[in-house]
Parts: sequence; C-alpha cells; structure tokens
Amino acid sequence: MQYKFITIEGNIGAGKTTLANLLAEQLNARLILEEFSDNPFLPRFYKNPSQYAFPLELFFMAERFKQLKEILLPDLFQQTTISDYLFTKCLLFAKVNLPEEEFKLYQRLFDIILQQLILPDILIYLHAPLSKLQSNIVMRQREYEQQISDDYLQKIQDTYLNYIQQQNLVTLFVDASNADFLHNEMHVQTILKALESKHTPGITRISLPQSNSL
Repeated sequence: MQYKFITIEGNIGAGKTTLANLLAEQLNARLILEEFSDNPFLPRFYKNPSQYAFPLELFFMAERFKQLKEILLPDLFQQTTISDYLFTKCLLFAKVNLPEEEFKLYQRLFDIILQQLILPDILIYLHAPLSKLQSNIVMRQREYEQQISDDYLQKIQDTYLNYIQQQNLVTLFVDASNADFLHNEMHVQTILKALESKHTPGITRISLPQSNSL
C-alpha cells in the first residue's frame, strides 16, 4: 500500500466509520476513530447550539489533536494508518457552528495546532444526498442526532465541497448515493482497487457498482 495515511471524510451519516473499519481490516492497518461519544457537549449542542457550539468545537479539536499526533510515532507492525476524520474537519464545522468573532479566535488556535500534524497521503470523501444521510442517521439511532435538519446537513455539505474544490490533497470523491459498505463487498473492493493506483493531487471521482459485481 503506497498510501501510509488514509483519511475518510464526509457529512454526518455518510458511512465514514463503517468504511474505515472495513478498510483497516482488509489492509491490516492501524485504525483511528473519532471518539465523538466522549464529548459531553454534543447532546447539549443539538438542544442549544448557540450556547454550546464553542466548547463543543474546542473539545473536538483537543481530542482530535491528541489522537492524530500519535501518527507521528513509529509503528513497526502496522505501516498503514486509517482515520475516519480529517483534522481540518474542526475548522469546517466551526465555520458553520460559530459566530464570526468566535470563529476567528478558533481559527487562530486551529492554525497553531495544524502545524504540528501531518496531512494524509490520500483523502476518501463520501458524498451522499441528504435523504441518504437522514436514512443512515435514523438507522444508527443516536438520540441526539434525530432532530438534525436538512438545512444543517446542507450547510455542512456545502462547506465540505467548497473545501475539497480548493485544497490540493489527493482526493477520491466517492458517489455514496447507493453505498452499503457493510453488506455489499464490492463497494469496499471498489475503494480498495482505487487505492492500488497512484493518483495525482486533486479530485478523482469514483462510482460504486449498483450490484455485487465490479
């Protein structure tokens, strides 16, 4: 595997963690999963966004940095690392959730921390329509997520797309409209096959097969 640090991103409910687990198993990779359940501000944020957005985002940034800085440590047994989030996710969500003055302060802290981390060798971005995201959110049954609006998901989606179009990372842009990584092995195999190729910086679009055949 030529890509040593693989990051998976996408909107809420896009299937990031499921795919990360499956790829890590296939590649015998070290797995870094976002520990969102440890954030005490998350349920409160969905009930009162204006009051809890800033501590929510600060907590996420601190925890993500704590996890990702471990990538800098040598690991002799697992040469590939897969994460189900990009550190820049901190800034993207903060841009949506924070008022302008708080966002400026947050961005200053983010820029300082980002300099201490390494960027992924490749980004896998899962793009799904809002209806698919909402369906996945319902199925995973996290109580505090059930009231997420289409409007909020669209803002997150737009922020991600704007970032991807401007950045210069090697990016696999996956149409996840029909994604079922857990039950359709060919969807995972399609991603693995794409990872076998050397891609240039920028966006490479990937479509998943409609049936269990490549």
